Amino acid sequence: MQKMSINPDQLRLQGPTMGTIWSVVIDGLDAQQADLLRPTLQAALQQAVQEVDDQMSTWRMTSDLMRLNAAPVGQWLDLPARLMHVLAAGLTISHATDGAFDMNVGDAVRAWGFGPLPIDLGHILAASQTPRIRATEALQLDEIQGRARKTAPLALDLSGIAKGYGVDRLAEVLACFGISHALCAIDGELRALGTQADGTPWAVAVETPDGAVRTPHSYVALADGAVATSGDYRHFVAVKGQRLSHTMDPERRAPVVGAAASVSVLAQTCMKADAMATALMGMGLSAGLAHARKNGISALFLTREAGAIQAHGVGVFAA
Repeated sequence: MQKMSINPDQLRLQGPTMGTIWSVVIDGLDAQQADLLRPTLQAALQQAVQEVDDQMSTWRMTSDLMRLNAAPVGQWLDLPARLMHVLAAGLTISHATDGAFDMNVGDAVRAWGFGPLPIDLGHILAASQTPRIRATEALQLDEIQGRARKTAPLALDLSGIAKGYGVDRLAEVLACFGISHALCAIDGELRALGTQADGTPWAVAVETPDGAVRTPHSYVALADGAVATSGDYRHFVAVKGQRLSHTMDPERRAPVVGAAASVSVLAQTCMKADAMATALMGMGLSAGLAHARKNGISALFLTREAGAIQAHGVGVFAA
């Protein structure tokens, strides 16, 4: 996913997070307002995404998520409110997709080389032979007390939802500053606050997979909403000449096979769009399109067919 149609007069901010870059474009500020707000906004936005990374990273053994993964089965563990919010949303989406989105894929993610370590064949075999336990079956949340516990060993991974939530946090920070015209992004996850100041929606390009240079396949007019893309063309491993996506098949405990090159989803929040794009990617084209149609989800599947990229759209993406 790419941001497009950016006016040079708009205020642009960015910084590091989750192994990549967050970025924000703000419209409707005059030069004096932009100069006054820039340092305060930069610090507040960086702090917001850093908090998400500190709580939800699988690359930091000290993160709150990894504390939960390491906690003994049956022991209640106090967790920060933002992580509790994302875990609860993940369970809801897992139920809604019949487990196509599942947070208990951390062992498979690491075994296949998408974590801090390279591919480990022994761990791949172990992950594939481990009986599947869905997070919905073994993760209990006490949202009133702000705590969670496992009823069975879990290796939770939030890579299919945390970046989307990070984008939502950027939008929330801007809203607290009274900003109503902005576009927030982390990688292929974007959320718009309103339109541009002149009322024009933010023009966002869905990227064409596989290109040596990033080029747009199509455009989305985004206003007060979010779009997220899950794909196999930026984060993948190659095994015996076959490209394997970083999106895990929860049933097989391995990268999805025969998936679309990318799936883009529109939703009100970027967290939901991110998780749903992950789920539809895992379902495959036929089941994913059927689920999107049944549930009123706007989704665009880009597939490799006969040496070319083909589009299959539902909702606002329908041809």
